[in-house]
Amino acid sequence: MTGTDATNQQTTFTDILRDSFIEDFAMDSLSIIDILLSLTVAFGVGLFIYFIYKITYKGVLYSPTFNGTLLMMSMITCLIIMTISTNIVLSLGMVGALSIVRFRTAIKDPLDIVFMFWAIASGISSGAGLYFLTLIGALVIGAIIVVMARRKHTDTMYLLVIHYTDEANDEVKRVLQKIQYELKSKIVRKGAIELTAEIRLKIDNTSFLNELVDTPGVRDASLVKYNGDYAV
Repeated sequence: MTGTDATNQQTTFTDILRDSFIEDFAMDSLSIIDILLSLTVAFGVGLFIYFIYKITYKGVLYSPTFNGTLLMMSMITCLIIMTISTNIVLSLGMVGALSIVRFRTAIKDPLDIVFMFWAIASGISSGAGLYFLTLIGALVIGAIIVVMARRKHTDTMYLLVIHYTDEANDEVKRVLQKIQYELKSKIVRKGAIELTAEIRLKIDNTSFLNELVDTPGVRDASLVKYNGDYAV
């Protein structure tokens, strides 16, 4: 192979790469109809996520600000996907810019992460023009979350806090043996004991509290609903 043939072959590969990859991405553009349709689908699915989150929230304090963020997150992600789909150079630059973004907000409920990824995924699929996938995915995921939220648990978790003296120690143990409990902490002071136990009740039968309070040496007994992370 001569030097001229090698140069022509190299030029040919360069032209093919430019024509089939770079220029195609650079020349792509979105029509007004495509933009409005994608944003409308993202808004509709984001609004659907908003209502699903609102009716299935089981935490301590509902945050309308976080819920509204899910709606905006879906639309903003859709806008980003439409932007990077029109220009390969711009998409590479935006990936580099977004890689330095860090979120420091603490997520207390793991289910909130599911809603955040759901909103992002809906924005990506709608921005890519996969409207049917976006709608079907929203319906399926929403139905699963609603079913899981309305599923009745067989038992409820509580924290039992008891303050008593040394003389009531044996009687308190006798009462606690009647229920399913797990010792969490026990603080012993001079003449006083503070015991914290995790208990599970299948029904709202709290008659044992009266038995504890009526026990000589027991100062008070408190029962607080507990979900594993924080008290309600």
